[in-house]
Amino acid sequence: MKITFLGAAKTVTGSNFLVEGAGKKFLVDCGMYQGKVTEELENSDPFLYNVEEIDFMLLTHAHIDHSGRIPKLYNDGFRGKVYATKATCDLCEIMLPDSGHIQEVEIEWKNRKRMRESKEPLPPLYTAEDAYNCLEIFNPVEYDDIVEIDDNISVRFNDAGHMLGSAIIEIWITEEGKTKKIVFTGDLGNNDLPLLDSPTMISNADYLIMESTYGNRLHMRNDDKAKMFLDIVSETLDNGGRVIIPSFAVGRTQEILYELDKLKDDLGQDEEFARKYEKIMNIPVYVDSPLAISATEIFKKNTELFEDEIQEKIKRGDNPLEFNGLQFTQTAEESKALNEDTRPAIILSASGMCDVGRIKHHLKHNLWNPNSTILFVGYQAPGTLGRSIVEGAKKVKIFGEEIAVNARIEYIEGYSGHADQTWLLNFVYSFTNPPKHIFLVHGEEEGQEVLKQKIEETSECKVTIPDFGDSFELEGEAPKLLAETKEISTYKQEFKRLDLIEKIEELKEDIADIENVIMKQNIDTKDEELKNLEDRVKDIQSQIQNLMK
Repeated sequence: MKITFLGAAKTVTGSNFLVEGAGKKFLVDCGMYQGKVTEELENSDPFLYNVEEIDFMLLTHAHIDHSGRIPKLYNDGFRGKVYATKATCDLCEIMLPDSGHIQEVEIEWKNRKRMRESKEPLPPLYTAEDAYNCLEIFNPVEYDDIVEIDDNISVRFNDAGHMLGSAIIEIWITEEGKTKKIVFTGDLGNNDLPLLDSPTMISNADYLIMESTYGNRLHMRNDDKAKMFLDIVSETLDNGGRVIIPSFAVGRTQEILYELDKLKDDLGQDEEFARKYEKIMNIPVYVDSPLAISATEIFKKNTELFEDEIQEKIKRGDNPLEFNGLQFTQTAEESKALNEDTRPAIILSASGMCDVGRIKHHLKHNLWNPNSTILFVGYQAPGTLGRSIVEGAKKVKIFGEEIAVNARIEYIEGYSGHADQTWLLNFVYSFTNPPKHIFLVHGEEEGQEVLKQKIEETSECKVTIPDFGDSFELEGEAPKLLAETKEISTYKQEFKRLDLIEKIEELKEDIADIENVIMKQNIDTKDEELKNLEDRVKDIQSQIQNLMK
């Protein structure tokens, strides 16, 4: 039995794993890369396996970094079944066509630039129609049911608590009379997420492939983040500003709506709380994302997956995804009108990492305003606009225009849909019979190294952090790393070349920016300002030296 890591290896997006066993080849996830330019270029590259040889696919959940290349897989000839939970299938019906539409819009913009440079236009990765077509191969399954793929392979989907329909997948593979069990966590949920149940604990596995997004970090607990959320919003509204929440259309948006609705249950705490609550409830809350609106409707149709307490509230007629002041904006005209009205408001808009969609317009109109707040509630991948803002960028480019970052920037990590270090470790500890070996995926390398050390110090499990393209023969406690194929080796070299080009282009932009600032300086320039410029130049020199190594 063999596993090859073809995505989410020492990075957080692009999940794609090839498993070979019992005479079958199958995939777990087929996601898009998001963030870094060099990684996003990989989305259009040919798959590093013969698509027509893939027998079936298992999909952990609907997020695009796990599902987003299924339409490409379909276009390239894959016609096997995609097994996923019913809620995941429902969400993919809206999320994949939306992704296809984004591909069409993005390539149209790029092709206009290419035409000005006398270059041939490029096709989109796939279209919305392609995405609709691929839905025919989706096969919905229920949580906890054991699905017999054939006589030698069976699978079970368990609630991962990460988003509606997300799953931890158990896979049993029998070869030569011996059965081995592999578990893929997909994305494990934050243990105190509103709406959804906690992740299912698994009793045993031979091999565990586990996400590690927050391998070196801890989230604030639920009570803290609710208070922090209320304080940030009310203070911004007191200043006459707007709260812009870049929110993933599926998951985070619905959880924020729940959080806003839940505040009314705590109204009797004290006068100051009541004042802040009334302030929030007297201003409009806009959900400005057609995808988020459709996803919210799917949430309402799958309430049996909510926590028991919330199901009881819904039966009493109190739906936490509906409240006074909540407004949905479907059309582009309605979205534009939000930025023509400068009165205080809360605006939730996709995408959550700020790279595409309507959120970019809201940032353009609010980032410069010191009275407004940009409130991040989810993970920001390296290379994204959201990551730049969170890490303290003073200026950012949006639609080719340089925008000053004067707004208040806040990040409530506790709203993340991912388990933090404590709960990742607890998941490992929960096994009655611990895995022989753990592979860490879907994480940044620094966090993965910390988590690996914690696991090996506090349990008997051995841990590997695979590189892209690594293949392992799954045998015993020490899986054997197989020789790299020529295709993988060539692919890695090309990626390194593109990564180097991207870093050089970034340095060029930094140098041009510093030169522009220096040329505008006058004789009265303060020593502190000159020192800052000097430090930036030294930092660039250091980066160039590292690249030369």
